[in-house]
Amino acid sequence: AANRALIMKVVSDRSNEKASAYGLEVLDVRIKRADLPEQNEKAIFQRMQAERERQAKQYRAEGEEEAQKIRSEAEKDKQIILAEAYKTAQELRGDGEAKAYKIYATAYEQGPEFFEFIRTMEAYKKTFANNTTLVLSPDSEFLKYLKKR
Repeated sequence: AANRALIMKVVSDRSNEKASAYGLEVLDVRIKRADLPEQNEKAIFQRMQAERERQAKQYRAEGEEEAQKIRSEAEKDKQIILAEAYKTAQELRGDGEAKAYKIYATAYEQGPEFFEFIRTMEAYKKTFANNTTLVLSPDSEFLKYLKKR
């Protein structure tokens, strides 16, 4: 725009120099349109296109960086949640086992023979659940509840 005003001033001044010889005065000169030579037009268009591509590449890079930050934050949150869930599960398991041991202890205090019988039945259930083959002596303590009395 500044160059355009300068060009119009120069053209106006030079036109007045020539026109004054004929008694004319040029009051104003305007540039309606300025066309570029074809090779310049292509170069300018290519420069504009390269600039747009550079901006697009920059925006994509910034977007990818932001996406990576979001993924990292989500992964961190996931790990925290999983760790807290594991901690809670372990605490609950510990509480459950403590209660079970307390119940076993109470049962043992009330009837040691019955407690031993129940525990042996549980051992039988676990041992024979998978069609396990055992080779034991008939006098084995493990088989004492299976013997006829």
